[in-house]
Amino acid sequence: MTASDAGPAPWTGRLTRSGPGVSVLVATAIVVADMIGVGVFTSLGFQVKDIPSGFSILLLWTIGGIVALCGVFSYSELGAMFPRSSGEYNFLGRAYHPAFGFLAGWVSATVGFAAPVALAAMAFGEYAKSVVPDLPPIPLAIGVVWLVSIVQLTGVRHSSTFQLISTILKVLLIVAFLLAGFVIGTPQPIVFTPQPGDLAYIVSAPFAIGLVFVMYSFSGWNAATYIIGEMNMPQRDLPRALLAGTLIVLVLYVALNAVFLYSTPVSALAGQLHVASVAGSAIFGSLGGRIVGAMICVGLVSSISAMMWIGPRVMMTMGEDIPALRVFSKRSVSGAPAYAILFQLAVANLLLFTRSFEAVLDFIQFALLFCSFFTVAGVIKLRITDPDLPRPYRAWGYPFTPLVFLLATAFMMYYLFTERPVQSLAGMLLMLSGLLIYAVFRRRPVAAGNSSHRE
Repeated sequence: MTASDAGPAPWTGRLTRSGPGVSVLVATAIVVADMIGVGVFTSLGFQVKDIPSGFSILLLWTIGGIVALCGVFSYSELGAMFPRSSGEYNFLGRAYHPAFGFLAGWVSATVGFAAPVALAAMAFGEYAKSVVPDLPPIPLAIGVVWLVSIVQLTGVRHSSTFQLISTILKVLLIVAFLLAGFVIGTPQPIVFTPQPGDLAYIVSAPFAIGLVFVMYSFSGWNAATYIIGEMNMPQRDLPRALLAGTLIVLVLYVALNAVFLYSTPVSALAGQLHVASVAGSAIFGSLGGRIVGAMICVGLVSSISAMMWIGPRVMMTMGEDIPALRVFSKRSVSGAPAYAILFQLAVANLLLFTRSFEAVLDFIQFALLFCSFFTVAGVIKLRITDPDLPRPYRAWGYPFTPLVFLLATAFMMYYLFTERPVQSLAGMLLMLSGLLIYAVFRRRPVAAGNSSHRE
């Protein structure tokens, strides 16, 4: 890596980009697509079981969105300072030490994106089966990943078009579902204004635990930071894309939970995993499950597309810095990091064939939270140690917004470590294994005339 061990250097203003750049609209679409998966369609059943209050449930999702926005402000400051693709790999390496960045990059480049891609693809196969019962889930899952990967291999121009169209279609379908729920759904005796007993729910343990799973549904708000180097005007467009994308998702999440509660009896929702299907049946009748299944399938295509776009950029950037990974930095004529895309495709397929993606997701959650925590802490650290670094964008609400995010993330890490200690420790071991690999790679000299190009 070329980042100084003594600390980050200011960005020089040079970007290497092959082909057309990514517009703020496409970057926003990536954020929206990466955030809206299946979480919002499955969480409510377990929340309303212990919190049967409309106001408290909507407040829970609103707080989750606010915490995500606090992360957005911090990541936007770092992204504007160091506009290079790869997210935490870039930020942690600049704020602390290249080795710390490598740990984050190691997790992301190997399974950090491949496992969520496999999970989303498997969900696509299962929901498609609910639409057409005879369809086999595994071949469908593998097929959708290959289809999206082929689009990514064609380059940024076609990827941008595909991402924008699929994300707009996803949002339009959700909006249509919302309108149908409020217009033709049967109103339930649920109240969304504060009630006397709401305070007890808000300060309860189920509310705090519910926030953990709400935050998982909001994960992906940082998606555009992985493709900063491909943006037309990164220092201006990154903060706009992160903010706009997260606000759109916040509004959709609150509205979706409101329509679920408005149209479906709480007793029918409590304890149910497929909340959207239950609500769909209440709104549309016997066809409700198929309608919701088709809606989620379309939405998952855009999610898989976003992750197959941004994930390989981590390996690509690592390849620019590390001679042993140089092959992954190579781009096709159309600008796509072909070898990095194929690598993530191979890992995702392996996880699908072995059905191991859920186990992998369990043990990388703590590591991913750990990296996000220290990335936001890096904003505070750099304000203290390098106050004169150019900051084209400064985190709104500093230092309160970073502190809010750090407190919420620390609570999530505490919850995971106490509830899933073995998986959390396994995730940390995966990160620590990266130190050994980093040490081996650092010993290898860079070949003459083969210096890395930086974004």
